Parts: sequence; structure tokens; C-alpha cells
Amino acid sequence: MLLSFYNPEVLGDVLLVETKEDVKTQATAQKDNVVRIFNEETDETIGFNFFDLGKELSIENNSGQVFLDDKQVDILNNEIAKAGFSDKLETDNSPKFVIGHVDEIKAHPDSDHLHITQTSVGLDKPVQIVCGAPNVDQGQLVVVALPGAVMPTGAEIWSGELRGIDSYGMICSARELGIPNAPKKHGILVLDNGTAGQAFDFKEAEKMFD
Repeated sequence: MLLSFYNPEVLGDVLLVETKEDVKTQATAQKDNVVRIFNEETDETIGFNFFDLGKELSIENNSGQVFLDDKQVDILNNEIAKAGFSDKLETDNSPKFVIGHVDEIKAHPDSDHLHITQTSVGLDKPVQIVCGAPNVDQGQLVVVALPGAVMPTGAEIWSGELRGIDSYGMICSARELGIPNAPKKHGILVLDNGTAGQAFDFKEAEKMFD
């Protein structure tokens, strides 16, 4: 997992990198222009802050989420090594918003509105996603925000639990995806065609509700 954000107007020349979800017991260690952020209880790295690399990374005109290529990640790994940290970042260009197929659905044992789905998203096996939409059903083609996705609101999607049941990502509504003129009614977006694991085309979706 590799999420990167850059906002020079607010933070200055600082690249924020996340490799895992935030935890309450996080701590930091700084060496040179690199800050390692880690879980204080386990010493597991959850991210880095990099200072004064905007020009070298060619991101100085960016603002918001940044998608780093192999060359840019190599630059960051060199900085990490020079600072004396042992971590190594890996490029992550896999799509985070994909078409999913709802293979199975059953009621959540501790909720009167949540459902537990087994949804194919192009991986070796279906993933389990808990969904509260009233229109979710078996056999549908849907849009899934996988762990590592950043929603139009800026919210980050991580795997977790809903009422004690593991959930890997989120099945999305048109409004949650920020599609223009999306219906205001509650419910997930159901697609007419597509293949499980295929990247969702946001550009094409702009014409969906014209």
C-alpha cells in the first residue's frame, strides 16, 4: 500500500506517504529530511514525511493525492536509506476503484440492514464486503473502493470490521463516487456491463446521468 499527498500551499514542500492506516499509538523519528511514522507498540512503519523533494520528484505544481512512479519511489527509497532507516517503499499502481461482481449475499447476524457479500474484484478469490445499501443484491455489477482508495471527499478506505464482521473495501453509490448529477436516493451504483477487476472509468461515468 502506498498513498501519497502533497499540498504546498498548506504544508510547504512536504510529501506525506502512508503505507498503513493510522493508529492511536503512533510516534515519529526524524533523520535529515525524512520523518518515519510508526506504531509505537509494534514499531511497524505506517508512513513517512519527506521534506524539500518537490522539485526533484517533479511534483511541485501538484496539490492533493500524488501517484508516484518507479523512478520517484526510487528517489524516496534513496532518501530513506541515506537517513539510516531500513524500510523500503514499493510502487503501487494497481487500480483502487474497480468493477465488482456480487457473487453471494447474506444478512448480517447483528444488524437489520447490513448484508455480508462475497464480491469478485479480480483477485484470486472473492473478497468479503459488508454493505448497508438497500438495493444490493446477488449477481450485480457494482463499483468497489478497495483498501488504499481515496474517495472524492478525501476519506481513505481501509479494510476493517462492521459490527464484528471483516470487510475488505466498500461498495459505492454514485454520490460517493462524485459522479455528476448522481441520484440523491440511497443505494449503490449498479452497472449494466463490465468485468470483475476492471478499473472503473471515472471519465466515462461523467456522462452516466446526463
